[in-house]
Amino acid sequence: MNAPSDISMKSDDVLEVELAVFKQEHRDLDNAINALIEQGTGDPLTIQRLKKKKLRLKDIITIIEDRLTPDIIA
Repeated sequence: MNAPSDISMKSDDVLEVELAVFKQEHRDLDNAINALIEQGTGDPLTIQRLKKKKLRLKDIITIIEDRLTPDIIA
């Protein structure tokens, strides 16, 4: 996973592509975690690591979405 090290240096187009990739990876991790839990084949440590990776992705997604969403003063 490539965390955006300096998000301010990237164009909106690049960020939108990265956002789509990170969202897809987040969904894939969610599906993998659910499959491991349902099948009972995943050990707790593996599931915990996948969940942490999923949370890191969610943080990155939030940062990118905040950068792409214009500030609106109401």
